[in-house]
Amino acid sequence: MKNNKSNSELPSSNVSRRQFLKESSVAGVAVASQFPFVSTGVASGYGKSDQIRVGVIGCGGRGTGAALNVIGAKTKVIYPPPHNGYHTEDAVPGARPKAENVSIVALADLFPERLRECRQQLKNVGVEIRDSLCFVGFDAYKKVMELEEVDYVILATPPFFRPAEVRAAVEAGKHIFMEKPAAVDAPGVRSIMESGEIAKKKGLGILAGTVRRHSADHIETIKRLHDGAIGDIVEGRCYFNIGEIWVIPREPGWGDMESQLRNWPYFTWLCGDFIVEQHVHMLDAMNWVLKAHPVSAYAMGGRLQRPDEDYGHIYDHFAVEYEYGNGVRVFSQCRQIEGCTNRVALAVLGSRGSSNCEDTIPGASTWKYEGNMIDPYEQEHLDLIESIRNGKPINEARAVAEGTLTAIMGRESAYSGQLIEWDAALNSKRDYTPAQLGFGACPFPEVARPNNYKFF
Repeated sequence: MKNNKSNSELPSSNVSRRQFLKESSVAGVAVASQFPFVSTGVASGYGKSDQIRVGVIGCGGRGTGAALNVIGAKTKVIYPPPHNGYHTEDAVPGARPKAENVSIVALADLFPERLRECRQQLKNVGVEIRDSLCFVGFDAYKKVMELEEVDYVILATPPFFRPAEVRAAVEAGKHIFMEKPAAVDAPGVRSIMESGEIAKKKGLGILAGTVRRHSADHIETIKRLHDGAIGDIVEGRCYFNIGEIWVIPREPGWGDMESQLRNWPYFTWLCGDFIVEQHVHMLDAMNWVLKAHPVSAYAMGGRLQRPDEDYGHIYDHFAVEYEYGNGVRVFSQCRQIEGCTNRVALAVLGSRGSSNCEDTIPGASTWKYEGNMIDPYEQEHLDLIESIRNGKPINEARAVAEGTLTAIMGRESAYSGQLIEWDAALNSKRDYTPAQLGFGACPFPEVARPNNYKFF
């Protein structure tokens, strides 16, 4: 069950919060002029015969899976326990369109063994990455941004790092695939929104890993809902109730920071709590269905089944009532507790029927999706690449930022015991960035409770 041991290659320097944010916001500016599609303001010059070169930042399971997805490699990512593999098999058997002339050319990760594992998985499908284009450490992402060889980046590090990496990529003139969520706090959400606007002006694409937006069954079903198939939507429900996920026991030689980074899904500063890291999928989809974001959140939650520090300090269950501007209420649940009935689902009730938002509309407008479907983890890359080559790059920064803030509202309401309104959440000053980023001491966060946690 243990992960690979500490490696002497790990960087030891500390980086202040101010320095980290300042440097990441300007990384790569000097090389932006090397990309002709940036100087014209549109993503031009990418025909089907033009190579799109990809750098992967974050080489864990999801980063490796995304790397295989972008090149259409039909394989499975395999890591030693306790890590989960990621399938890239077809969701529905059939044709597998593959993006032409796309290659993986560079890798970056905080941990050397993660990079090695990803590199081996790529080698297994015939992709060789040069030593000179593999980077390790807290500043590894900046080295990828500086590369002329890279014009499309996959950002799959823990969510805390996302706003700084997105800003650096935009400033460097890179198209972006970023995993969800967009951030862990309101300052990060605002940064993503700003980066999205900068990307529009530069003609750069930003696509997020909110995969349902690129799943054919969801697209077709939600289009029909928008066309009035069930009348006016009056209520919604969404669930992400699952069992426990992996945890990596602390090993001798790991400092506080390394232990938290290796168990990033259990620390709010790194993942946003699991309502933000996982449930954002369903909350983003609900915003999509309702064509709006909520105006308030009223929540409760707690930590019942995993009180020890092996599971960090996050909650294991949340229940949230979201109110939208038109009076519609969405009832949300998410849970990570073993031995319970699992449910990962959406549902909406309309004035003339209901739907699961995925593939079924029963009743007067009976319809079921029966078409072919490409694995949406591949489709999202195909969509971004096609949009780049058509000169109309997709930009999902605002949508994923709003989905992320929706989840943050629920977390902050549960943590504080207060009803949280959208504008207050968006303008919140709470910043989860630790005082120092570097291997060594990092205080273990206190468990948030309504009697000791204040929203601001």
